[in-house]
Amino acid sequence: MVTIDSLRREDRNSAPGWRSVVRWLRRRLPTGLYARSLLIIIIPMVLLQSVVAAVFMERHWQMVTERLSLAVTRDIAAIIEIIETYPQNSDYNEIIRIARDQLSLQISIEPDGDLPPPRVKPFFSILDGILSDEITDEIHRPFWIDTVGNSNLVEIRIKLDNKILRVLTKRSQTYASNTHIFIVWMVGTSLVLIGISILFLRGQIRPILTLARAAESFGKGQKPDNFYPRGADEVRRAGLAFILMRERIERQIEQRTAMLSGVSHDLRTILTRFKLQLALAGDNPDLHGLNDDVDDMQAMLEAYTAFARGEVEEDVGELKLSEVFAKLESDFALHGKTFSYSIEGDDDISVRPNAFMRLVTNLASNARRYAGRLDIEAKHSAKWLTVIFDDDGPGIPEKNREDVFKPFFRLDAARNLDASGTGLGLAIARDIARSHGGNVTLGDSPLGGLRATIRIPA
Repeated sequence: MVTIDSLRREDRNSAPGWRSVVRWLRRRLPTGLYARSLLIIIIPMVLLQSVVAAVFMERHWQMVTERLSLAVTRDIAAIIEIIETYPQNSDYNEIIRIARDQLSLQISIEPDGDLPPPRVKPFFSILDGILSDEITDEIHRPFWIDTVGNSNLVEIRIKLDNKILRVLTKRSQTYASNTHIFIVWMVGTSLVLIGISILFLRGQIRPILTLARAAESFGKGQKPDNFYPRGADEVRRAGLAFILMRERIERQIEQRTAMLSGVSHDLRTILTRFKLQLALAGDNPDLHGLNDDVDDMQAMLEAYTAFARGEVEEDVGELKLSEVFAKLESDFALHGKTFSYSIEGDDDISVRPNAFMRLVTNLASNARRYAGRLDIEAKHSAKWLTVIFDDDGPGIPEKNREDVFKPFFRLDAARNLDASGTGLGLAIARDIARSHGGNVTLGDSPLGGLRATIRIPA
């Protein structure tokens, strides 16, 4: 008995198969909008024309071929009837003339003999099958046909009582030979339509690609030049929404930067007065702690301001990875630590130089502070720049690896990028990476410590 539960179980069992087919199609089909749009146009056109061609071949082509073959077969049957009914001279001149002039058939009558062995039927030969069927139905005698020996002629041999009738006829008399004109017109018009579709699609896809490049540039901290909405109404609305969003974000960043600059100016004024008063107080051992506190406040203020600005005002420029790593190597040698690096791909990169330098320096300084060895591996491909930092320090617990990127979060149990206690070190590092359109992630290092990975678009 079939139940609803059994049907549901069958659906669940068959679902993985369909999912695998869908996944296979997704891997094989193109991912670009332009290519997919072309497929949306081409696939229905090909399917429609295939169906039309199949119906045409099945009905029109086969029907015309059947009628032509039937007409030739009946002409041959009439010739046989004349030969067997009316007396003929020894060379059959009159019947040969009648067949040539009135029926357009080249015939010859040979002495009694055997028919040639049957030839292998050609694959996809509609004429061979139809003509054989018509001769069998109309003449009822042993026969042999050759539809492939001469491309312009069809040879038919029929065994009579004491002779063999050999007939040569034009292929066009037995076969609808002009059908290729339909195929040529169908394929030709399809190519013209596809060409027109490609031209129109390129015009429609280009504004979308321009919008994508503008959004990507803005995500990397660059200002796209000469971008304006164009294309279809929907694309124009998307472009206008992007422009408004970019303006709102820029206004928000400018307001935040202006506010923090004002706060920073006011606080620096107070700190300057503190320093002046401490300087006027002279070299008093009791004030050394206060001097240290003022220095810490100055460092914390600079860190807060740098985090809020996010280095957004810097322009993109060229930077050499080897020069960046060479500076780090000197710093590690000065502190007696082990440092090594390797670069795979192009040495030149397009980034905001000061911000990227600070990103790499912060992560390397973190390893120098808590580890004795740091290995850096840089891979610069056509699409991505990946920089991997591996050290042998104490690492960071997996459960805290996302928390350490939060502003003001401190990890006292293991290690923290900012030893001054602001809790902004890794937050600033990730903010710089994301301002380039990438990210910073943490993991386990094969050296036993922490692995930090920078991945940004090239």
